[in-house]
Formats: sequence, structure tokens, C-alpha cells
Amino acid sequence: MSHGKQFTLYTHKGGPNGWKVAFVLEELGLTYHSIYLDFAKGEQKGPEHVKLNPNGRTPTIVDHKNGDFAVWESCAIIVYLVGTYDKQNKISVSDPKERITQLQWLFFQASGQGPYFGQAYWFKAYHPEKVPSAIERYQKETIRVLGVLESVLSKQEWLVGGKFTVADVSFVPWDISAFDALLVDYPGFSLEKDFPAVKAWHEKVISRPAVAAVLAIKASIN
Repeated sequence: MSHGKQFTLYTHKGGPNGWKVAFVLEELGLTYHSIYLDFAKGEQKGPEHVKLNPNGRTPTIVDHKNGDFAVWESCAIIVYLVGTYDKQNKISVSDPKERITQLQWLFFQASGQGPYFGQAYWFKAYHPEKVPSAIERYQKETIRVLGVLESVLSKQEWLVGGKFTVADVSFVPWDISAFDALLVDYPGFSLEKDFPAVKAWHEKVISRPAVAAVLAIKASIN
């Protein structure tokens, strides 16, 4: 077993997706050792990691108590973790219909939030030339996704089951990017004014001890 911990988490210091897996591991009290792959050196595409994750991206987990079972894609990892290790439904739901709703939000995070927020960040910070139309498109999509969340959270405290779940925490890393970088110069953007329910929900999630502990680790290494 690697480093005496149950899990090895292959991740990245800055990339959002590994952090949401760390949130879930921490919430469930599961022990893990993080290996931060250096993208500049292409370590995520190296043979050791690609053997575990043929997509060559992060995150990937290895569960040493389950035959060194490897899982990749962050939301698939989350589904595996709660399905295997959250039998008391501490941060998940048990009702069959609510399980589908929880899965629906994880799919939306993976297909709706992550790609659009990621493209917004790419064109704003990393693309070699400024493409205003692309920046505008993905900033607008970021606003749209926040609007979807606001439309639900203005009517209920949590996304599913009337309680905090993995559905809620999965949105946190990209939301932080949106609030701190993606939308800071967006004309007229006001989180407090336009998305008050999202703001209140986000603050409740990041104030949870397990989430706050992981965010402190993130801050200390970046």
C-alpha cells in the first residue's frame, strides 16, 4: 500500500478536477497520498500514469484496499467513492430517484460546468493570441451555468436530497475559478446581486471543515 494510505491520488496542483476528488476523500475520512504530476514535463502522459489512465489526464485514483483498482475521470471517481465507502450516505443519497438526480448533477458538472469554465479560462489566460469572441462566448456560458444553479438553489438549500452531497461539492473548484478570475472583468457581473443563492450555497460548502482543510492544502502548495 502506497505510503501507508488507502488511496493514491494522481492530480495537479492547479487543475480543478483533482481537488473535488480530494474533497470527497476528506469528507469520508479516507486516507490518501497525493502525487502532483508536472504538466510542463508531461508527467501525466508518462508510461506509469498512462498505464493507469489511458487518457493521460488527471485525476486518477488507485484504491490499494481493493486490489489496486484504478479509476479515472473525476465524477466517475466520486461515484465509485460514495458507492463503495459511503454506505451510511453521509454525503450521498439512498433513494433511487434521488440517486439519479445526484448523478444528473455530476453529469452536468462534468459536461456543462467543467468544459465551459475551462475554455473560458484557456482563452482568457493561456491562448497565445487574444480572441475576444471566444472569451465572450465562454464567459457567457459561465454566466448561463451559474444561472442554472441559481434557478434551483433559489428554491432549495441543496441540489439533491435536502442535504449536502457530492453533487454540491463537485462544483466548488471551477466556481472558485469563475469568481476569482473568469468573471472579474465581465461587464456588470455581480455574484451577490445576480446569483445570491449560488453565493450563499458556495460559502456554506467551502466552510465545511473537510472542504476548508483541502482548500488550505491547495493554498499552501500554490
